Amino acid sequence: MMIQTRITELFGIEKPIVQGGLMWIARAELAAAVANAGGIGFMTALTFPDPEDLRAEIRKCRQMTDKPFGVNLTFLPTLTPPDYPAYIRVCIEEGVRFIETAGRNPEAYMDEIKSAGIKVLHKCTSVRHAQKAVKIGCDAIGMDGFEAAGHPGEDDVTSLILLPATRDAIDVPLVASGGFADGRGLAAALALGADAINMGTRFVATKEAPVHDNVKQALVGRTERDTRLIMRSLRNTERVLHNTAADKVIEIEQQPGETRIEDIVPYVAGRVGEEMLKDGNMETGTLAAGQCMGLIRDVPSVEDLLERIMAEAEAVIRKNAESIRD
Repeated sequence: MMIQTRITELFGIEKPIVQGGLMWIARAELAAAVANAGGIGFMTALTFPDPEDLRAEIRKCRQMTDKPFGVNLTFLPTLTPPDYPAYIRVCIEEGVRFIETAGRNPEAYMDEIKSAGIKVLHKCTSVRHAQKAVKIGCDAIGMDGFEAAGHPGEDDVTSLILLPATRDAIDVPLVASGGFADGRGLAAALALGADAINMGTRFVATKEAPVHDNVKQALVGRTERDTRLIMRSLRNTERVLHNTAADKVIEIEQQPGETRIEDIVPYVAGRVGEEMLKDGNMETGTLAAGQCMGLIRDVPSVEDLLERIMAEAEAVIRKNAESIRD
């Protein structure tokens, strides 16, 4: 069985599986492995402080695969924003065909991106944001359910509701994100109206992910209860692995009075997380992790993982079709 969807057609890929942006992790090694296995991987631009470093990573990825891959651009609320126009120019000059945008509205950059013939997949956490993204010209929508790692929004709506609600509201290709880690999830997402799934946490626990093995093993054998929601008081909710750093942030947030950003920075700052990924000390910083941890049992190669997901999804679809006929 070949599962072909509007997403496989849009990206020119074999399998409806997307590896989205993972800060510090989504580098050439992982994106190329996903591409070679038939999906599509997105390298995270802001992993590279200098846009020229992103250029070098794009070229490195091209040496590792001749299949489609893309670049993630997350527009962050910050006092000193990154040089987004420079990152976009690098993508254009290097012939990147696909960009995944996330965070704030990318409208200010859409004309330049689209005029270069680049297709845009925008990640949302609500139906209203998806409708706006389509209106400004995004070619596809990624919808993050509340189960997702990182920033799942403030509405607390799960994928089970968001996917069909979004499908009813927009007519562009839709990627499901939040709670997906196996073939059953892919089959379910397709049934709910999605054209593909996006996996983040599951790809961290693969052989090709460029992180310390302690990080990968920390995701294996967990349950769906082993994440924590932090920064709720700041209206910037993040779902992370339950560890000492997450507990400390929650403790600070529960203290009387307004939470001070400077008090939690030592635990959530990007560089702290980057060092944790390198040295494997799993208590020093926070690690974005989704509830799909309850479905992670091993650390396979990306190729084996995607083959397993597709085989399981096809088996589920066949079984359900036979049950309906019976």
